[in-house]
Parts: sequence; structure tokens; C-alpha cells
Amino acid sequence: MTSPLLKIENLKVHFPVKGGILLRAAAHNKAVDGISIELEQGETLGLVGESGCGKSTFGKAIVRLLKPTEGKITFEGTDVTDLSRKAMKPLRRDVQMIFQDPGESLNSRLTVGSLISEAFDIHGIGEPAWRRTRTLELLEQVGLPAAAADRFPFEFSGGQRQRIGIARAIALEPKLIVCDEPVSALDVSIQSQILNLLLDLQADMQLSYLFIAHDLAVVKHISDRIAIMYLGQLMEVGSADEIYADPRHPYTRALIAAIPEPDPARRNRPKMILQGDVPSPINPPSGCVFHTRCPHVQDKCKAEKPVLRDLIASDGSPRQLACHFDL
Repeated sequence: MTSPLLKIENLKVHFPVKGGILLRAAAHNKAVDGISIELEQGETLGLVGESGCGKSTFGKAIVRLLKPTEGKITFEGTDVTDLSRKAMKPLRRDVQMIFQDPGESLNSRLTVGSLISEAFDIHGIGEPAWRRTRTLELLEQVGLPAAAADRFPFEFSGGQRQRIGIARAIALEPKLIVCDEPVSALDVSIQSQILNLLLDLQADMQLSYLFIAHDLAVVKHISDRIAIMYLGQLMEVGSADEIYADPRHPYTRALIAAIPEPDPARRNRPKMILQGDVPSPINPPSGCVFHTRCPHVQDKCKAEKPVLRDLIASDGSPRQLACHFDL
């Protein structure tokens, strides 16, 4: 059996909350609090949860834009958790990121061509003429004209800027791309175009994606597996079809119930509205972190933290659930 492309073991990212006269760490924001998961070559893993649950922090820790507090990140069998900036440089060719807001992630002082070819400069790849030719090829690959290379990012629409961000991400032909809510700021019609572009690139380049989003409907369209995240922890993991058709965790059910239903004949499906607000990650609830909003809460949920246990889905695929009860 081949080893996974990416293996995450008990990953934690805690940010100190300083207070007092000496500004010492009085508490910690537990943005990511013990996640273990694997990603196979060519697979798309969707990561879903409400805003503020730690999804983006998790993605940034994987590409080492943030340093993990605890845990282990293994990429292609190599432990990359504590690599120095210099040692990380070769890995940057294999692991890239697409950001939520391309307007913020693209330097408005540089032309599109310079933004894309910058990766070749950093890694010393090719001569100037080759870099220019390759940049134009990348623009064509993401559906933009060659003339775009000599224009600036602010001259493009949001969807076009995201295509530029994608071109930059695939320039070095990576193996893994972390997509941090790449379509959440786009119109619905543009969202579908970007999703289809990502699927086409995956087929052509054998890419693996960690696709972060808060919209379960969008994630289902692109993902092979889906992981549900709440307050820095995983609640449920399974195939996209199984998660959508047979959600086991109460939080997953609430997320699916919140998906707008375009078919009037199906709008009478039961709704599950969560009560209260998401607790603070600085002081998460004891036991199951979801128990303060769970409609099925029992005493055991308040006292004992559920482990992410292995199950078998109805289609025979592996599945994981962090709940004391199989509802």
C-alpha cells in the first residue's frame, strides 16, 4: 500500500493571548486543536465549517505560512513540521496555495506577467525568454489572453484575478494546492467556472487539493472526501456522496440543512437551526466542543471528549465520526 501524499498527525496551532502589565500569555486561542487526517495523490479533500472554526489556519499551517504549536506534517514521507525557511524552499515547488481574496494576495505594483514569472526567478528556473513564453502558456491555460501579462491586477474582475492567482499557483507544477475559499467572494456564475477550471487542471496535472470552504454544496461538487470542522476539531470525515446523503454528526446535519434548496417541491425538508453562537476558541467547552449547541446533548457529551472513531459507510467506504452516539 502506497503512503499518502500528505499526512497530518495531531496538528495544533495555538495563538497566545497576551494580557497584564508585562503582556504575558494569559491564555491561548486554540484555532486548530488536534487534527489528524491524510490526503492521497490526486485526491480532493474538502474542509468545511463555519467562519472562525480554524479552516484557514489549518491550511496555512500545512504550507508552513504558520508554524504549528504541536503535531506532525509529513509530505511524501518527509517530516516538514520544523524545517527552516531555507529547507522549506524546495518544498515550495510542490506545495502551493490559492488565497480567498486575489485582490489582496496579488501585488498591485507588478504586472500579471511579473507576478506569475516571479516563481521562476525565485527558484532559478529557465532563461528570460523561456519564462515569458511559459507565462503566456499559463495565462492561456487558465483562460486569460496573452495581453493580460502586461496589465496590472486591478484592471481585472474578481474572477479574472482569481484565474491569475491559479496561474501563479500552478506555475511550478506542484503536487498539492491548498485552496483557501477560492470562490467564496465570487458571483455564483463565476464560481462554477472557477470550480470547473480547478477540476480540469487536476485532471491534466494530477493535482491534489485541500479545498477549504464554508459552503457544503460547493465542496460536494469538487471533493472526493469531505471533513467537517468545528472549533478547531474534526467532527466527521467521509466520502462526499456519503456525507451529503447520510450525515451522522448533528453539526454536519445542520450544515446540510442550511443549504438553499432551488427545487420548490423539496423545500419542505426538515430544517435544523442551531441555537446560540460558536463558543470562543480561547475557552472551548469541556467534553465535546459541540455540546453547547447540539440538540441531542447528554451528560456524557459535557464530560468526555469523543474520539474520531472509524466507521464503515453504507457504500463500504471508510468513514470517521467524533460523536459518542451514532444517531
